Amino acid sequence: MTSPTPAELLSLVRDLAADLGFAEVGVSGVELAHAPQRLSAWLARGYHGEMAWMARHGEKRWRPDALVPGTVRVISVRMDYWPAGAAAPWPVLGDPALGYVSRYALGRDYHKRVRQRLQRLADGIVERVGPFGYRVFCDSAPVLEKPLAEQAGLGWIGKHTCLIDRRAGSWFFLGELYTDLPLPVDAPATGHCGSCRACLDVCPTGAIVAPYVLDARRCISYLTIEHPGPIPEPLRPLLGNRIYGCDDCQLVCPWNKFARVSEAADFAPRHGLDAPRLTELMDWTAAEFERRLEGSAIRRIGHERWQRNLAVALGNAPPGDGDAVACLRRHLDNASSLVREHVAWALRQHGV
Repeated sequence: MTSPTPAELLSLVRDLAADLGFAEVGVSGVELAHAPQRLSAWLARGYHGEMAWMARHGEKRWRPDALVPGTVRVISVRMDYWPAGAAAPWPVLGDPALGYVSRYALGRDYHKRVRQRLQRLADGIVERVGPFGYRVFCDSAPVLEKPLAEQAGLGWIGKHTCLIDRRAGSWFFLGELYTDLPLPVDAPATGHCGSCRACLDVCPTGAIVAPYVLDARRCISYLTIEHPGPIPEPLRPLLGNRIYGCDDCQLVCPWNKFARVSEAADFAPRHGLDAPRLTELMDWTAAEFERRLEGSAIRRIGHERWQRNLAVALGNAPPGDGDAVACLRRHLDNASSLVREHVAWALRQHGV
């Protein structure tokens, strides 16, 4: 059997990826043009906050062939996650008795799902053309996945710093296959944000400090997920009822009118997290948190940060809200000093 040509191999990769549920696949080389300079400038401003890992690994982060020697191409894939049947976001955000969870985290942890399918993609290639060099990634190593995906033609990095596809919006996950296969590369995507500044204007905390520049230290996703300590007091009222992540910048993006509903059952809402009552979540014990969120990306932040976030949301309920105050009182003696401090702050917001 003759070996496939690079073009035939690329066609095989696309067919396999489609069969595995990937919405799109693109191929790039290993040169990332301006990404290293932009990353260095972002780090120099301290915009990464306490995400110290963003400053580690040096050129391995922007040189795929340094991270995985022998890499000559990066296969980038897109998997849609907008959940079918989930409660509409804006009504949840407008109801102070409910908590808002970023839509990407309503179902099962995407890291495992995307990596598993990428591994099956690699296995499928091996079955058809024989062994080759590769490594699978999904938000799991020093990989600049958005610049790579942009270079592979999957979309452009928008003013909110998320990747946007003009045919599918931005509600999707990315994954990568670093490989030594000499595949043809796709044309890079071009930007189409134009003069729109909807994402900058809607950001509750002003975290998008300039077009295409995000100060993570003010970003609600960073504050509720990555930030380990106390949430800065001036920012707490701005979080509203967002208890895990924030989607506002994507919700207002006009390109998301083209977003596609995910067909993956794994991303469907679990445990009512698309419109949960804050008081019920706050009363979960650590054991309940672990059990209910097994297999969820949320579980990674731990019960302590979960309750910290919920205390802030309860503090942002209408002043004097009886259910919120009663719930907060139940947690005044919480075992965590971090949670106690946020509970005390929340009660002060209610005049207690």
